[in-house]
Amino acid sequence: MTQMTLRIPDAADASIRAGAEAAGLSLNAYIVRAASRQATLDSARQLAALGLGDDLDCAGDAL
Repeated sequence: MTQMTLRIPDAADASIRAGAEAAGLSLNAYIVRAASRQATLDSARQLAALGLGDDLDCAGDAL
């Protein structure tokens, strides 16, 4: 596992904390989940751009 320090702008802090609380997650778990989801979506978009979108069955998100 890798450790990171993340600086959250003051303007975004309250909404991120509220999102974590609403999801019933710790702030750390919420941010890790958001980063993982975004990385998955970015990868899926790259595959779709290469014409490999049919290989995305069950990805859970629409491109």
